[in-house]
Amino acid sequence: MEHKTKPTVMILGSGHFANPGLDAYNYRMDDVLAPKRQGEIEQLVGLLKPFRPNKVALEIDERFDAETQTNYRGYLNGTYELKRGEGDQIGFRLAKEMGHPRVYCVDYFPEKDPFFPEDFDSNLLDIDKFANENNQEHLLPSVEDFFTDENAEFIEAEDGRVWIEPKEYESIIYMFIRGNEPEGRRAEHQLYLQMAQVGLGNQYPGANWVGHQWYTRNLKIFVNLTRITESNDDRILLIIGGGHVYLVQHFLEASGNYIVESPLKYLKPK
Repeated sequence: MEHKTKPTVMILGSGHFANPGLDAYNYRMDDVLAPKRQGEIEQLVGLLKPFRPNKVALEIDERFDAETQTNYRGYLNGTYELKRGEGDQIGFRLAKEMGHPRVYCVDYFPEKDPFFPEDFDSNLLDIDKFANENNQEHLLPSVEDFFTDENAEFIEAEDGRVWIEPKEYESIIYMFIRGNEPEGRRAEHQLYLQMAQVGLGNQYPGANWVGHQWYTRNLKIFVNLTRITESNDDRILLIIGGGHVYLVQHFLEASGNYIVESPLKYLKPK
């Protein structure tokens, strides 16, 4: 019986280089445009090239696809200067070196999600509020639960967000090795399942948030990956926030239609 090949996806879990501050807990990256960081990024791209991706997928919503392709073509032509984001710094660089004519936007993060009607009770999605009012604070993970690295220092901003800053310098290669260890990704996923337990009786604010906001988004990222898959010979590199890795990988593997390759086999500095 002839062996049937499958398309291959490698998920590179990444921190957000440009410090967008969109999460409750945000890792603060130093300036990746500094010469030393640029050298480390070039080294990282060199380590990823042996994967031989024929498509580079980015954590960008499809509604920004036209702008993203314009920027990438400008980069190819020498008229666009790379911004700090990991999509530019890693994705654009690698795609150019591999000779790709374009990159792919596979995130799902619309300004307004039609999944719920406007009159949906937003309180059902407010996990913190419900937990604090019903003695379920123990189900809410702390920043220390999400960031267990001893090199991390936690700083709370006036707007309530928490920034995680490294106490000591860490090379980008090591950041990616540490950030893509399967044990860490699994442990973080378990925290979402813990949050899902917030609720009483027929009220499920935790499950509503985790199911709608988190599982649904990652499921749609998986679907978007299937939409850019055109051949069993496809080798797709997905660059995405580390928290997404566990679920997207699960959906790819559970579908039975993909081979998922770990980036750790490539992240070995010579």
